Amino acid sequence: MPASAGGPLQVMPAPAGGPLQVTLASASPRRLELLRQIGIEPARVFTPEIDETPRRGEVLRAYAKRLAVEKLGPQDGNFTIAADTVVSAGARILHKTAVRDEAERYLRLLSGRRHKVFTGLAVRAPDGRVANRVVAAVVGFARLDDGQIRSYLDSGEWDGKAGGYAIQGRAAAFINFISGSYSAVVGLPVHETAVLLRGLGYK
Repeated sequence: MPASAGGPLQVMPAPAGGPLQVTLASASPRRLELLRQIGIEPARVFTPEIDETPRRGEVLRAYAKRLAVEKLGPQDGNFTIAADTVVSAGARILHKTAVRDEAERYLRLLSGRRHKVFTGLAVRAPDGRVANRVVAAVVGFARLDDGQIRSYLDSGEWDGKAGGYAIQGRAAAFINFISGSYSAVVGLPVHETAVLLRGLGYK
């Protein structure tokens, strides 16, 4: 992540107890870890399937917000949390990398400069009300030499990551500046998630 959807996760059985249960609309293990960090264990986890193609003229904040809302999926009676992280260098979106050459282009582009990360967050209550927010951060990379880039590419950590890197992994060694929410760059702004949940009635 920045963090993005990783391998598929199993749907978890709903825990016994009160009715205030949470669904996480993400296959990202990092988002699951961040939810657990604030004491929330989802009753259900699923992988949303949406078209992530930007619309013509769509600004980055609106793009991140739209994807998060669309990822909420069908109502299931739980509080549902969805997020999407967009990495940009200038006006250029750095998508989730699938091949090594693309990851290398991204790392060379980010080397020695600052870029923006927008994480769209959407929370839906059991009664259908939806609250959303976009959390922005600025991340700075130190200048990378060929050896650092090659070593990172060899690690394979870039695979499936927006911007071609994971701030919570080996790429942490490249970061010399961050302004904004670290957890948003990882993939889920935990403070804002808690605020939206409380606002919708989650205790």
